Amino acid sequence: MGETDEPRPDGSAGASRTTRMRHARLVGLVVVLAVLVAAVIPIVLAMGPPTRDDLLEEAGLVSRQHLLIGVKDDQPGIAQRLPNGTWQGFDIDIAYMIAGYLGFDRSRVRFLPIESEDRARRQARDGDEFVTVDLVIASYSITRLREEEEGAVFSAPYLATEQSVVTRRDVRAGEQVSSLEDLAGERVCTLTTSTSSQRLRAAGATPIGRNKISECIQMLYDGTAYAVTTDAAILAGFVTADQPDDDGRHFPTLLKGGKPLRHWDIGSAAQEKYGVNTGPNEALRDLVDLALYASAKDEKDSAWEEAYDANLRWQQRYNPQQSVAEQQQPEPRKVQVRQWPWERIALPAPTYSGSPSSGAVSSGRAGRRGRVRRNSGC
Repeated sequence: MGETDEPRPDGSAGASRTTRMRHARLVGLVVVLAVLVAAVIPIVLAMGPPTRDDLLEEAGLVSRQHLLIGVKDDQPGIAQRLPNGTWQGFDIDIAYMIAGYLGFDRSRVRFLPIESEDRARRQARDGDEFVTVDLVIASYSITRLREEEEGAVFSAPYLATEQSVVTRRDVRAGEQVSSLEDLAGERVCTLTTSTSSQRLRAAGATPIGRNKISECIQMLYDGTAYAVTTDAAILAGFVTADQPDDDGRHFPTLLKGGKPLRHWDIGSAAQEKYGVNTGPNEALRDLVDLALYASAKDEKDSAWEEAYDANLRWQQRYNPQQSVAEQQQPEPRKVQVRQWPWERIALPAPTYSGSPSSGAVSSGRAGRRGRVRRNSGC
């Protein structure tokens, strides 16, 4: 027996052997774990959900210089192109918010005006020609007809409102409009692509279809239509544009011969939930839903609330009889994406390039829910 292996009275030789055995087992365990990790990671990468970067690659956005977004250009408070060429409105701010999540700053976002009838096909006008846009964010109500028959592919909803009616204040003063039946025998203008026309006929009214809601409001000013019906969030902007404003916020009246308007809550109208049409690009739809999910669930993210305050909330005092829109972002769709634990700690959330068009104070996430109503498909 060697000198070093002779047992010692204090038992230190046995303790040393025990320590060496523990070290050997620990090294073996580390090796086994390393082998397992090396084997599992490729499986997770192959079978697990994609990362946000994977989705950006699949959506074809990595090398894109500009993001093309089809929007309305004649809806004060929702989306309006001003005479100086700038854009403002709730849809515009939401578009900037989503674009920022996709990695596009404001300078790389191009807004193109789109007509209601072209929203499903994502065809917007660019000068003298039509082009296919990446996203349609144009007060586009989510309906089964548009999804199943027209081919629209919607994100989760980003705003909830309802159908309403406006008339001129100087027409039949004192009469109430509490339902579409109160418009029986009258000429009522609405969007051509809206399902409201059928309901107006059933109520005994004479529907007049136009491609732009501003054309309907002009008919109202001119006296060639008695009323206009579409979404409350859209009509509220025209009502607000004709009101005096003591805090400097207003919408420019771009139509001719503007008249004061009255906004009516018709009660039986539908709840409208606006969605983003992403087309058949599934990865792009997932990215849009990720942006909306982050906006709704991240307590530090107030982009939606700021957009609401800047464009819709302050209009409510000018539309006292009708709720402009729900004051809370609709429930988003959760999209599964792969993210390692160290990424959750080390990687910051995407920053948004957009900001509201005016400095409103955020009201927080608490809000009221509106009445549940049938969808009119504006």
